[in-house]
Amino acid sequence: MSRTLTGRAPKSRRSPAFTESQLTVAWQAASLLLGYPDEELLGRLDLIRQASLGLPDRVGEPLRACVAQLEATPLTELEADYVETFDTRRRHNLFLTYFAHGDTRKRGMALLRFKQTYLASGFELTDTELPDHLCVVLEYAATIDHDRGRQLLLDHRAGLELLRIALGESGSRWAGAVEAVTATLPPLQGDEWDAVRRLAAEGPPEEEVGLTPYETPAFDPGPARPDGPISLPMPSFRARSHGGES
Repeated sequence: MSRTLTGRAPKSRRSPAFTESQLTVAWQAASLLLGYPDEELLGRLDLIRQASLGLPDRVGEPLRACVAQLEATPLTELEADYVETFDTRRRHNLFLTYFAHGDTRKRGMALLRFKQTYLASGFELTDTELPDHLCVVLEYAATIDHDRGRQLLLDHRAGLELLRIALGESGSRWAGAVEAVTATLPPLQGDEWDAVRRLAAEGPPEEEVGLTPYETPAFDPGPARPDGPISLPMPSFRARSHGGES
């Protein structure tokens, strides 16, 4: 069951400890599930389910719940629901800097910090890729740099938690994927819960200005589906039997 704004993390989730390989699987699986649905994703769902069996239940179960939801829905319905979910609701935004900065000038600098983090790991995104898109951040964390990727998630934890709560409250098919991500992170402390509550109450800043004063690419929240492919290496999931340890 998802956490709420008024409660703390269940005791069973207070000390998450994962191996490097488990983090790779968890973050990559969530990245795939949160991507725009297509035939390629549907073909990978069983692989994701099998890979999730090697994860702790607090991570594997919500991933499998998301897989089951996607498997049970025709692709055309998934496509329409994805757009409705992530393109039209402010609290369902997959662009992490939006929660903290909205469409203000500060967002330009925040986007630049994402790109600088990637560059520090020797990875450079193309201008068509959105550095703060949750799918991109998760792929980077899974396949390029666990520590820096985790820090990006932690730096935007309030927004990530608000996304988890909002998807859970709306009964979204994708709620389990975000819940699995937050389950890999340390438990929220009191001041962090306060930040989530403030964000839920006030929402992102609403100043509407361009990002060009910072000479960064013209990243735009735009549609949830990225304009181009995300050229990050894909890990190979080792298939496990359904009777494997969970």
